[in-house]
Amino acid sequence: MKRNYQAEMEEEIERLGGRRPALLLHSCCGPCSSAVLERLTAHFQVTVLYYNPNIEPEEEYLHRLAEQERLLTLLPGDIPLLRCDYDHEAFAAFAEAMADCPEGGDRCLACFALRLNETARRAAENGFEYFTTTLSVSPHKNAEAVNRIGEEAGRKAGVRYLMADFKKKDGYLRSLQLSREYGLYRQDYCGCLYSRRTL
Repeated sequence: MKRNYQAEMEEEIERLGGRRPALLLHSCCGPCSSAVLERLTAHFQVTVLYYNPNIEPEEEYLHRLAEQERLLTLLPGDIPLLRCDYDHEAFAAFAEAMADCPEGGDRCLACFALRLNETARRAAENGFEYFTTTLSVSPHKNAEAVNRIGEEAGRKAGVRYLMADFKKKDGYLRSLQLSREYGLYRQDYCGCLYSRRTL
């Protein structure tokens, strides 16, 4: 039976009983994080991690990082941001051999794993109780794959992965609305140049 990750997240939040544990949120970009942060900050002490070595060129990476930073200044509350150095070599090390993979295929799954394993590692090192990612807010991302990879990354690192499908309950539509309200730059490709070639 297909898992309902939105329901699993709601059940996990219910078990918190009003407690707001620390959660490290991997964000792929400001627009995708907007609705996710709106949903999570009521229940967790959220810190955003911007680790996206798939994005190219570097100017695009920095543009998206700047928009992420700007969004956090516009949202209520104090949401810290952990910035990562631009490390495109970490992505290129496996992606070049998978250049012919279709968008959404094995190259994308390896990219998810790269980013979620790093998020899990940093969550464990810095004492976060939970981690999760904005990736499932996109209608172009397979929530089952994202959650499976996140859950495995959490097991390996010893930190709890928060199951989620943030596109549910109009999460993606809300991200579009918030992007308009805040005047956020919305990119027209996922991040790597392979995804850009599919446009």
